[in-house]
Amino acid sequence: MAAPKKARASRNKELIKGVGRLSRSKVYHKKGLWAIKTKHGGAFPTHKPSEKPTEAKPAEKPPKYYPADDVPRPIPRNRKPKPTKLRASITPGTVLILLAGRFMGKRVVFLKQLPSGLLLVTGPFKVNGVPLRRVNQAYVIATSTKIDISGVNVEKFDDKYFTKEAQKKKKKTEGQFFEASKEESKVLPQGKKDDQKTIDSQLISKIEAVPDLKAYLAARFSLRSGMKPHELVF
Repeated sequence: MAAPKKARASRNKELIKGVGRLSRSKVYHKKGLWAIKTKHGGAFPTHKPSEKPTEAKPAEKPPKYYPADDVPRPIPRNRKPKPTKLRASITPGTVLILLAGRFMGKRVVFLKQLPSGLLLVTGPFKVNGVPLRRVNQAYVIATSTKIDISGVNVEKFDDKYFTKEAQKKKKKTEGQFFEASKEESKVLPQGKKDDQKTIDSQLISKIEAVPDLKAYLAARFSLRSGMKPHELVF
């Protein structure tokens, strides 16, 4: 281990407090400051301060005040949704049982899977009142009953077919504001009615070829007392 360094004693020892043994000129010559001054032309050398990189000034001065509420900013989303995988038990022509929604318990015929992953189904409408509609495969039960739908043309049906047209809200006048608003009845376009009739006519001919299938589709599924769901075979 290295020995600790001793403190260097000053050459100009103090005789009394504030009074040194050597004079100011004597200290000047002992330090050799005169030689340094002579070498540099009678002046002590000076060093220029290093230049610091200048920061670019902002074009506009930031505001002194800012809104107290947080301003929502859009979150960048680079995730691309993967296409929904269709269950192996659901194939075109399979009879499905709806588990939720307006037509809960109704039996429908599966036609095809749309690009959004939803299922295109129909009752048909003439048999049990279920029109062409989209359903999520999580809310259906696939049965073992199947129908041959090879002759049914469903190419024109996609997700855009079921989107509703956005209607602009009209500004009410002062007189209309106090009047009772009359609800306009929603009328289904004639083109969609014709499409439903075309699909129904193609499916009913296939359904009637199988005995008791029309009555099976028209009946609503429901659980009764004594029925065990885990033992049912659909």
